[in-house]
Amino acid sequence: MLAMSERIERLFARCRDENRAAFIPYICAGDPNFVRTVAIALALEEGGADVLELGIPFSDPLADGIVNQLAAERALEAGATVHGVLGCVDEIRRRSQIPIVLYTYLNPILRYGMAEFEHEAVAAGVDGLLILDLPPEEDRSIQELDGLKPSSSTIGKDESEVEENPIRIRLIAPTTPPERIALIGQSARGFIYYVLREGVTGARDSVAQSLEERLTLIRQYTDLPIAVGFGISNPAQAATVAKIADAVVIGSAIVDLIGKIGDADDLADGVGKFVAPLASAISSCRAKSRDPDAKA
Repeated sequence: MLAMSERIERLFARCRDENRAAFIPYICAGDPNFVRTVAIALALEEGGADVLELGIPFSDPLADGIVNQLAAERALEAGATVHGVLGCVDEIRRRSQIPIVLYTYLNPILRYGMAEFEHEAVAAGVDGLLILDLPPEEDRSIQELDGLKPSSSTIGKDESEVEENPIRIRLIAPTTPPERIALIGQSARGFIYYVLREGVTGARDSVAQSLEERLTLIRQYTDLPIAVGFGISNPAQAATVAKIADAVVIGSAIVDLIGKIGDADDLADGVGKFVAPLASAISSCRAKSRDPDAKA
């Protein structure tokens, strides 16, 4: 079995060799239940997903729009817990080596116990953590207070030390100033998650015009791949972003479909069919863009 960071690194290396962006779908773990989540995860991979972003349901998801809020509510009502999410990851990992990143807020992890959570996440096969409300400056102090050896993604850590914790995926927003981009770039591992627009998650009708300019700025401060998400919902938008980003994250459109289909036997199949055109648009757009005879 590959190490945590190695799965992510190999994935992006393969995408570079294939001259394409990666496709990262988001779903909320436990929506509508953990059995369906495992089936959806495998269907997403079969449909073209390269990395799985799995949300830990939380009762106060401040950065999420209504679609993802409702998904978290459904999961919690169905009995989802942090322990259950880790068990779900373990079940996925038994059948797949797709890189898995947990999307979460800090509160559920602190209640669980940071040290215990990270150790169990490693054992389950989690590759990375995207903790939305944990600034990089606070990461080291929280880990040390909880008795953890700080992750190699924290600021100032000797990179020669053996990594024992899931790597940290860091967020950069449209309003993040250059000096802070530099700080975040120093503390991140795996990839950078660039938030396409201000506000909460949710599908939108257009892609921000300033995206290429922002990605050029971020790349001045880090060599990590940059994934772009928040608001991408259809193949045309996905292809536009995939031409200039290293990965495209699509969540709310998938989560909305899960909510509409519900706990049905054809749920995973429906999700797999829905994401196939998205994955195709992401993987093929660069080849089309450099072929003058290719049809739009």
